[in-house]
Amino acid sequence: EQQSFLVVVAIDFGTTSSGYAYSFTKEPECIHVMRRWEGGDPGVSNQKTPTTILLTPERKFHSFGYAARDFYHDLDPNEAKQWLYLEKFKMKLHTTGDLTMDTDLTAANGKKVKALEIFAYALQYFKEQALKELSDQAGSEFENSDVRWVITVPAIWKQPAKQFMRQAAYQAGLASPENSEQLIIALEPEAASIYCRKLRLHQMIELSSKAAVNGYSGRDTVGAGFAQAKEHIRRNRQSRTFLVENVIGEIWSELEEGDKYVVVDSGGGTVDLTVHQIRLPEGHLKELYKATGGPYGSLGVDYEFEKLLCKIFGEDFIEQFKIKRPAAWVDLMIAFESRKRAAAPDRTNPLNITLPFSFIDYYKKFRGHSVEHALRKSNVDFVKWSSQGMLRMSPDAMNALFKPTIDSIIEHLRDLFQKPEVSTVKFLFLVGGFAEAPLLQQAVQAAFGDKCRIIIPQDVGLTILKGAVLFGLDPAVIKVRRSPLTYGVGVLNRYVEGKHPPEKLLVKDGTRWCTDVFDKFISADQSVALGELVKRSYTPAKPSQLVIVINIYSSEHDDVSFITDPGVKKCGTLRLDLTGTSGTGVPARREIQTLMQFGDTEIKATAVDIATSKSVKVGIDFLNY
Repeated sequence: EQQSFLVVVAIDFGTTSSGYAYSFTKEPECIHVMRRWEGGDPGVSNQKTPTTILLTPERKFHSFGYAARDFYHDLDPNEAKQWLYLEKFKMKLHTTGDLTMDTDLTAANGKKVKALEIFAYALQYFKEQALKELSDQAGSEFENSDVRWVITVPAIWKQPAKQFMRQAAYQAGLASPENSEQLIIALEPEAASIYCRKLRLHQMIELSSKAAVNGYSGRDTVGAGFAQAKEHIRRNRQSRTFLVENVIGEIWSELEEGDKYVVVDSGGGTVDLTVHQIRLPEGHLKELYKATGGPYGSLGVDYEFEKLLCKIFGEDFIEQFKIKRPAAWVDLMIAFESRKRAAAPDRTNPLNITLPFSFIDYYKKFRGHSVEHALRKSNVDFVKWSSQGMLRMSPDAMNALFKPTIDSIIEHLRDLFQKPEVSTVKFLFLVGGFAEAPLLQQAVQAAFGDKCRIIIPQDVGLTILKGAVLFGLDPAVIKVRRSPLTYGVGVLNRYVEGKHPPEKLLVKDGTRWCTDVFDKFISADQSVALGELVKRSYTPAKPSQLVIVINIYSSEHDDVSFITDPGVKKCGTLRLDLTGTSGTGVPARREIQTLMQFGDTEIKATAVDIATSKSVKVGIDFLNY
């Protein structure tokens, strides 16, 4: 049922920044990264646009990215309070335990909006941008039906969040439930993995002093190597098109059958760790260890900065300032962002962060004394006031803001390296936007440099985007995944004295049944091959039943016996209508066959009535139960 798409467009919907890239199926070795954005920040490369969205006071979509930020910023402060401005909202999908279609997000002015709407608006924006760019390039109108869409999500996201993303994409018109194949949900570290396989030596930086890579000796500091590499990219960046040679990259050619490597995808919101193993000859990937990670992205550094401001100026003031002068708060965080990117392990001179005038002004009104006075009084000795209206942070102070987040990442990696499956890893690929941070690079190198080779692709912030395009061109490249959950269905079994608990006994028409039995299809952490089918046959308790309802359940535990066990959740329903088959032809014994297909990033289930070969299909629903 492979449709022919003319182009694959991948959307990397990030916590802090987002972007898209595409490739025409006729020339899969060319990956084009989207056009440059209007706007942009001083000191920050704008290959992607900030994940910020602005709605009008009537809650209609207004703008996205730099445009949203600039427009919001130029509104009169009193007017701005009516508009709904959202940023960094993707984390909500990771942190909400009971995510549903009705989950809310809170805008900067405190008003609530439906998360699904915001995600749909954002995806629709990318859809329009991409189709417009494709049409401009082709010189003729590009239809949505020509495009296969790929959206990336963190591998550690639970199923509801992945399904939520798909629903939002349907609402945005990227694909439809009837044509679900048009949209692929890709896992971020898998996308990174696919891209890293194609890297040549000149496209990456190796963090070790073993040998010179692209002519840099490892004795140069990491930062210097990066600066030269960046300069090289900057010179070649006008093209925005990356050639992916259809070869296995040089690093890859050193890997043999069965070799393992870790992909550490560190972004704005989360860090995702995935261990892959090579399967030759085609170089297919096998996921060895189910993805782990947590909310340890670069946002953590922003939170630490906010905590520092609260310590100096008081939490009550910062809370008020964010609500009353939201645009100035955004300004302050932009100023911090560019200084944050200048942090480096060997830095000796202070980093200056300009305080917006309205911060200084509002503080004086709020407290009755100056910002300078607050700094003197706060005993925070590594942050000084400079007469030019700036906070001067010592390099140590900046590094301290990174520490909790980086420590969490290193800790998580240490745990991972304890696992027997992971003990013999050859490479560690550091990817994602936060991987650009020299402090993180240095910490990873110091902790694990003796265990494996640590490698960073040059344009590290675009790694996932490019890998996602490659995945869309060939989704079958990842052959084996680990099931994150145990899945099964609820059934009745014949009651066995002594084996089944008495409270589960149900007597029906003289037959003794045990209710609520969890019939397991697949266990958590079990390896599943792409497209692997699990088949089961069931018979209705009564031959005369007209509707059969089979409920599908999931659990994070392996050892599940009953659907009433703690932690078991209902996540899908198969309804088979058996009417229209009655009369003479009803067989004495009916057989219903259920099939569940695993190994993809999402799971599908089907039930078939063998007598009539009627079947129903269902995507498993994690949001509506």
